[in-house]
Amino acid sequence: MTEMEVRNIETAPGLVFDASVAGSGSAPLVLMLHGFGVSRHFWKAQVPVLGEAGYFAVAPNQRGYSAGARPDPANLDSYRFDKLTSDALDLVSAVGHGDKRFHLVGHDWGASLAWAIAFKHPERLRSLTILSRPHPMSFARALAMPDGEQKRRSGHHQAFLEPDAVPKLLANDCAWLRSRHTKEGVPKEAIDRHLSVLGSAPAMEAALAWYRARGERMPLGPIKVPTLYVWGDADDTVGRAAAEGTGEFIDAPYRFEVLPGVGHYAADQMPERVNELLLDHLRRHAA
Repeated sequence: MTEMEVRNIETAPGLVFDASVAGSGSAPLVLMLHGFGVSRHFWKAQVPVLGEAGYFAVAPNQRGYSAGARPDPANLDSYRFDKLTSDALDLVSAVGHGDKRFHLVGHDWGASLAWAIAFKHPERLRSLTILSRPHPMSFARALAMPDGEQKRRSGHHQAFLEPDAVPKLLANDCAWLRSRHTKEGVPKEAIDRHLSVLGSAPAMEAALAWYRARGERMPLGPIKVPTLYVWGDADDTVGRAAAEGTGEFIDAPYRFEVLPGVGHYAADQMPERVNELLLDHLRRHAA
């Protein structure tokens, strides 16, 4: 198995991202973006497998999660959505792939960034792989449904905007996150890895700044990049309507894979199956 290393990647003065990396830097790049409540360790089972399969896998701790790329979270301008998507493209350039097409993988918040990048810069991508987070327009449609199911599933987003959200999340050794992750099938050792990154006041403040700086969601049109969407039908944050509706917003080869009994964190809960699906998708869209 190709060995995974941790590399510090500087994209600009004051922005140094720590990233899990495997494979030759000259191989096709696979950039992997994590979501809230986890970290670069979310892709721990994928990065070395991708390196072994002939790819250059890069999975960074994103803005605010990396201590070296943590602007003051009181300045929400530093955590605007466009800054977060720019980080991803700047990382691609920093690892020497600024003039090459690459594969993009995202989960949760990282998937929100990935959807936007795929819509705005389809010419940059070989393929798109999404875990959990539906296409933003399908998600918005589900949020507006009269049954209120998706709105209830997304209720924690509002709680993250409260002034006391950080101490509540950190209380009792991050009990709320530990409980939620456990209910979603994340192993204890994986939870410990994520909280080694996120479980401090500076990191948690920065992570919640993503929500506080979000503003109105940018409307996205059809995605013109070959897309794999993986959804666990026990995901507590994404209901069936939003997940199943995503295909209506893809104008390219599309595969929707449902993982029975799997929660929000498929890469932590079923890493081998995620590897199988991801490798097959990358091989199908290598050109």
